Amino acid sequence: MSAIPSDWKDRILAAHERIRSIVLETPIVSSGHRAISPLVKFKLENQQRTGSFKFRGASNALCMLTSEQARAGVLTSSTGNHGLAVATAARSLGIRAEIYVSPHVSSPKLAAIRNCGAEVQIVGSNPLDAELAARAAARESGRMYISPYNDPNVIAGQGTVAVELNHQLQKIDAVFVAVGGGGLIGGIGAYLKAVSPHTQIIGCWPENSPALCECLRQGRIVDVPERPTLSESTAGGVEPGAITFDLGRQVIDRTILVSEAEILRAMRQLRDQEGWMVEGAAGVAFAGFLKHAEEFADRTVVIIICGGNLSPGVLAQLQ
Repeated sequence: MSAIPSDWKDRILAAHERIRSIVLETPIVSSGHRAISPLVKFKLENQQRTGSFKFRGASNALCMLTSEQARAGVLTSSTGNHGLAVATAARSLGIRAEIYVSPHVSSPKLAAIRNCGAEVQIVGSNPLDAELAARAAARESGRMYISPYNDPNVIAGQGTVAVELNHQLQKIDAVFVAVGGGGLIGGIGAYLKAVSPHTQIIGCWPENSPALCECLRQGRIVDVPERPTLSESTAGGVEPGAITFDLGRQVIDRTILVSEAEILRAMRQLRDQEGWMVEGAAGVAFAGFLKHAEEFADRTVVIIICGGNLSPGVLAQLQ
């Protein structure tokens, strides 16, 4: 594993100071069910503004725009949560935002984005199509593109989750994180490797959508076939040249793949035992833990509950 650039810790701490008055410090809680060890902790990013950790990275990136960039407005692409986060942060800062999405984004998320005053463009057939189209539009118009994951300022914002974890817990043996483009696990891993190097960073993917996992396995960014998944917010390919590829190689200690049935069981368990309605990506992280729970019986584990914005289609399957 190659060394992590030392400036990541400083970037993330600076982001924490920059956005701490904007974002919520989300709670760390133990399970209310006796079958789950009190050493297992849940970081409730589903209680973050906009219902997802994505508000952290979007807020940090927008706060770092120059006045000229802010006047011009921004573009982004999203599977839903990042677009809503950018739209919400942009509205509060008086910045015009345009969001590119694929046809798979649910109607409620599109409505929420539009309610923030952002313009929505539905393009292509998958999230990577929307991402590439948004980047092209940004180049043509001279506006800033705010990547969901391939942006150091966004990653630093997501890494503020780890700053809070380090304040909230005296010891962390392992963190389970659902992975899409890699911004969340990259930020969390970069900070914790600096302040808590013994902590194991565990990336969890749906078997149906393992893009970054397969790229890491092959040692290069490749196109990875995608199948439908309950974990809609982690779906999609990895952009060529994404900085999260190298960062992932540096911070991810272990990878776990989970089936759709395992994701659904995990989501139902969180609903029935904890009373939390979480999105599929949060189910992925919990499913990853459940698959190997015996290995962590006497260890302090954090599971990132990354969001709670369920689409109608996923909600129907959860019933």
